[in-house]
Amino acid sequence: MAAQTSDGVDRRHIAAGIAPVVIVALAGMAIRTPLATAHPFAALLLFLWVVADTLMLSLIARSAGKPAWSAVLGVLAGASVTVWLGSPLAMRDALFETPILALTMAAVVLGHVAWATARARRAAGRVGFKRMERWVSAASEIFPPALVRLAVAEMKVIHMALFRWGGPADVPANARAFAYHKHLTPICATLLILSAIEIAVYHLLVGHWSRTATLVMFVLSDVGFVYLVGLIKSFRFRPVLLTPKGVRVRAGFLIEQFLPLDAIVAIEGSFTGKEVRDPATLNAALLAWPNIMLRLDRPLHRRSFLKKRGPFVRIAFRLDDPGPFIRLLTWRLGQRSS
Repeated sequence: MAAQTSDGVDRRHIAAGIAPVVIVALAGMAIRTPLATAHPFAALLLFLWVVADTLMLSLIARSAGKPAWSAVLGVLAGASVTVWLGSPLAMRDALFETPILALTMAAVVLGHVAWATARARRAAGRVGFKRMERWVSAASEIFPPALVRLAVAEMKVIHMALFRWGGPADVPANARAFAYHKHLTPICATLLILSAIEIAVYHLLVGHWSRTATLVMFVLSDVGFVYLVGLIKSFRFRPVLLTPKGVRVRAGFLIEQFLPLDAIVAIEGSFTGKEVRDPATLNAALLAWPNIMLRLDRPLHRRSFLKKRGPFVRIAFRLDDPGPFIRLLTWRLGQRSS
C-alpha cells in the first residue's frame, strides 16, 4: 500500500511538472492565430490567465500542504515573465497601452525579486553548510529549485569534461573508495570512437545538403560529445564510498545513493536475475552484471538530480574488486551489532 501511495505521488509530481509546459506551449501557439492577432488585448488577458492558472495548479499539486506565500508570489512573477517573453509584438503593444496591467505585472516581479533576494542572503550566510550548498540554496530562493539543480548538474558535467584530466578521485578524508570504472573502460572507449565518427559523418554528409543544418548538427554533436566525455570521466572520479555512517553507491553522475549502516541487513555476492530486475531493486551496475547486492531493513527512495523516485529495499552494483569492500563492510556491520 505504501509503495502504491509513493508511486501515485511520484506520478502526480511528474504530471505537475510536464503538464504546465505542454499547456503553456499550446497557449503560446493559440495567441499567434489570426483571431488572437485581431484581438490582441483579449488574447493577452486570456494568455495571462491560462499561464497563471496553470502554474498555480501545478504548485498546488506539487505541494504537500498549503503553498507558502513566497511560492505563490514566485508563481505569479513567473507567469508575468512568461507572458512578457512569450507574447508576440502586437500583444506587447497592447500591454504597454494598459499601464495599470503593465505596472501590476512589474510590481509582482519586483516584489518577488526583493523578497527572494532577502531570503537568498540569509541562505548564503548559513553556518554549517558547504559553500556550494549555500549558493544553491540561495539561488533556489530566486529561481525554480529544479532549474537550479539542473544548472548545477550541467556545470558539474562540463567542468568534469573540460577541466579535470588527472588527480585523485573525489574521496572525503574519512571514506574508503572502491573503483568500478575499469570494467567500463573498453565500452567507454568504443562509445567515444563511435561518437567521433558520428560527428565526422554528420559534418561531411549533411554539409552537402544545408550549411545551416550542418552547423546545428555539428554544435549538437559537439555538446553531446562533451557530455559523454564528462560522464565517462565521472566513473573514475566518483567511486563507491564506504564511510563510518554508511555506503554511498555512485555510478558517475547518473546515480548517487546513500545507505545508512543501520539500514543494511545483508551483503550478498550471488543472487538471481529476478531479484536484480525486481522494481524494488535499485540496479546501479552499468553495462554489466552486478556482483554485490545489499539488502535493507526498510525502503529508501531513489534520488536523482531533480527529485526523489520510487522506493527500493535492495541495491545491486558492480565493483572491480568486490572482496575488500565486502570484508570491510562486514566488519563495520559487526562493529555496529556489538
